[in-house]
Amino acid sequence: MAFSREVREISSDVYWVGVRDWERKFFDKLVPLPEGTTYNAYLVQGEEKTALVDTVNPGFEEDLEEKVGQVMDPGELDYLIMNHAEPDHANGLSHMLSLAENPEILATKKGKDMALSLYDLPEEKFRVVEGGDTLDLGDKTLEFIDAPWLHWPETMFTYFREEGILFPSDFFGAHIATPKLYADEFREDVLKYAKDYFGEIMMPFRPRAAKALDKLEDYEINTIAPSHGVIYRNPEKILEAHRSWTSSEVEEKVLIPYISMWGSTAKMVKVLRETIAAEGVDAVPFEVSSQSLNSLAGELVDSAGIVFGTPTVLAGPHPQIIYIATLAKKLNPPTKYFGVVESHGWAGGAVRELSNLVEGTSGELLDPIEIKGSPEEEDLERVVGLGEKLVEKIK
Repeated sequence: MAFSREVREISSDVYWVGVRDWERKFFDKLVPLPEGTTYNAYLVQGEEKTALVDTVNPGFEEDLEEKVGQVMDPGELDYLIMNHAEPDHANGLSHMLSLAENPEILATKKGKDMALSLYDLPEEKFRVVEGGDTLDLGDKTLEFIDAPWLHWPETMFTYFREEGILFPSDFFGAHIATPKLYADEFREDVLKYAKDYFGEIMMPFRPRAAKALDKLEDYEINTIAPSHGVIYRNPEKILEAHRSWTSSEVEEKVLIPYISMWGSTAKMVKVLRETIAAEGVDAVPFEVSSQSLNSLAGELVDSAGIVFGTPTVLAGPHPQIIYIATLAKKLNPPTKYFGVVESHGWAGGAVRELSNLVEGTSGELLDPIEIKGSPEEEDLERVVGLGEKLVEKIK
C-alpha cells in the first residue's frame, strides 16, 4: 500500500523535506541516541529557481526523493546546497543528482574537496561559494555565511534573506526524533537536548562557535532550521543558550562521574556530594555503569568542577572511568577544577593514570585521595576536605 511521507511548509514555498530516524541508537559509534535523530533537509522554491538545502543519511535517499516529489518534480531541481559534507547531510547528493541533469552543487572550496573525496560526484557540477555570496531564486535570495569548524572545516550556513530563515547545518542542532517539528511544540526540556548535543559536537570548537554567533548579530533571524532536531521559530532562547555555552562560563556545579565495585568508592562519593551540596553548590553524581552517556556531555558544558571516582582495577582506573576521562578531555569543557577519589584492595595506580589524563587541560588538579579497603572515619574526613576546598575555589 502506498503512503505519503510527511512534508511541512515552514514558510511560503519553503518546505521541510527531512526524515526521522527512530531506530538509530548511536551517532559516530560514540554518542548514544536514546530518542533517535532527524536528518533535516529544506526545499526553497523561488519564482524562477529551486534549491534543496542539505540531503539525508545513507538509507533514506528514496524518502527524500518522495518528499521532494510531493512539492515538485525532483528532476527539475536547480541547486543542491551542501552546508556540510558529512554523510548524514550530504550522502543524498548523488541520488538527487541522478534524478536530474541540471542541478549545481553549491559548497565552500573545502566542502567541494571533501565531497569529491567522499562521494562519487562529477567535479563539473560544483560551484564554489564564499561568505557573502548570494543565490537569486527569483523572488528569494539565499546568502552564504562562512562557519568553518562547526564542526568540520568546510561548514557554512545558508540564510534566506526575505524571511530571515537561517539554515545552519549542525549548529543549533539536537538529536531528537519527534513528530513535533517546532521547538515550541516540543516538551519544555528541548534546551536539554540542545545542550547535550552542543557538548557532544560543538564544545571542542567553542571559540569558532562564539565567532559564528558574533557574525550572526548582523542578521535578522526569525527562524533557525538546523540539520538535526527541531526548528526554532522563536529563536532568541536557543541563541541566548548558545551564547552562554560558548562563553566558557561555568555554574556552581561539580560533576562526579564514578563507578564502585564493592561500595568503597560509592561511600566516598556520597560524602563528597553531601559536603558540596551543604554549601549550596550543585553536586551531580553520574554512575557511569547505569546512566546514559548522552547526558554526560551536557553536564560537562557548564560544570566548574569534575571529580572522578574509581576503584583501582588491574593497576589502573576502571576502564569505564578511563573512557569518561578521555572523552571529557577531548571535548575540552571549560572546567576549572579536577579531583580524583580512589579505593583499592592491595595496590593503587588509578590516581596516577587519571592525573596524567587530566594534564593538558586548562583546569587545576586538586590533591587526589587514595584509600585502601573500606574508608575509615579519617579517610572520609579527607573527602570532606576535598569537597570544602572545591566549594571554596568555585565560590
